[in-house]
Amino acid sequence: MRIASARAAADDDVSEGVAMIAPPDEPGGGDPAESAWFTEVVREHARALVRYFARRGPRQDAEDLAAEVFTTAWRRRDDVPRDAVLPWLYRTAGFILANHRRKHVDLPVDEVPESGAARVSDDPELSALFDAELRGALESVGERDRRILLLHAWEGLDGAELAAVLGISRSGADAALSRARKRLREAWGERLTF
Repeated sequence: MRIASARAAADDDVSEGVAMIAPPDEPGGGDPAESAWFTEVVREHARALVRYFARRGPRQDAEDLAAEVFTTAWRRRDDVPRDAVLPWLYRTAGFILANHRRKHVDLPVDEVPESGAARVSDDPELSALFDAELRGALESVGERDRRILLLHAWEGLDGAELAAVLGISRSGADAALSRARKRLREAWGERLTF
């Protein structure tokens, strides 16, 4: 599929070396088991998070944003579900990316667009796709559907993991993915009829 080839191209551009993030020193030395858990989480998921950010924003910010996710994970380590670490990290990454993007939008409140459509042309996720027709179809499905489709296609999430990232039930995630796919098929079909 074309999304997969764009994914591979974006992955090739991500640096191989991901700086290791160590848990911050705590007074009293901290719990060695927690430090070991955190080190393993970083080792296992750092590349996935850097790729997540590199596909969605400036590549030079990807490692810093991933480090911010891991800092949040360390601070909130009691809230991280041990059986669903990566979905929790992706969900947190989505919030951090949204905050990062807001920092770079200097618009007076009365000029803020009602939807994200005004910034679609500057969207790094869409610019990573080389096929103009696919990019156009994804532009037309809306931000939420696009996010769901790319989490599924690029990050390989579905089922319980997708539900955890979206903060909804498993059946809700399945339905949302199904609806997003349907809207993309319809948008694709409309583009091909011209």
